[in-house]
Amino acid sequence: MGKVRVAGFGVSLDGFSAGTDQSLEFPLGKRGPEIFQWFFPTRTFRAMHAEPGGPEGTDGVDNEYAFRSMDGFGAFILGRNMFGPIRGEWPDDQWKGWWGDNPPYHAPTFVLTHYPRDPIVMEGGTTFYFITDGIRSALEQAKAAAGTLDVKIGGGVSTVRQYLEERLIDEMHLAVSPVLLGEGENLFAGLDLRALGYAVASKEATENATHVMVTKQ
Repeated sequence: MGKVRVAGFGVSLDGFSAGTDQSLEFPLGKRGPEIFQWFFPTRTFRAMHAEPGGPEGTDGVDNEYAFRSMDGFGAFILGRNMFGPIRGEWPDDQWKGWWGDNPPYHAPTFVLTHYPRDPIVMEGGTTFYFITDGIRSALEQAKAAAGTLDVKIGGGVSTVRQYLEERLIDEMHLAVSPVLLGEGENLFAGLDLRALGYAVASKEATENATHVMVTKQ
């Protein structure tokens, strides 16, 4: 069986992994894109969001981590806010995520929510399943779907924190960007990762981020 991983998860120097006031205009919250300046120029990101005649993107260390952040996964888990800005009951079946008809997951993707909804089959192999009975149920279903491949806890911040608190994450790649957000959703507030049994396994710095690998001991 594969690992449970967080990968390509951006965080500011002051610990924020999303900005404030998420909306259709600001999917990552206001100023949230600042923590992904290591990711947006890469060949991997450009391939995921390819436009005819657009730039191919950069190679190098940042691209290596970007590629790994989507490689080797057989299933994904997302929080409700990661799937979209809609809160409360689903008003209809129109919203199908931020990514258009062909989301970048290409595998079963389990969305944590308090409100039931039928699965959504998308192009490219992605099917969204809406899980209402908690993070452990979502993980059991994701592991079953992934088989021997890894499961990615894709975010957002609250979802990653819940899985860390239960020590259910085996490995976490944080891309620490040299920016200060000042406010937003803090990944580390109230968490004692050392007490939970996590330790830094490696680090590698580029101009745009320090890539830190954290593993469960």
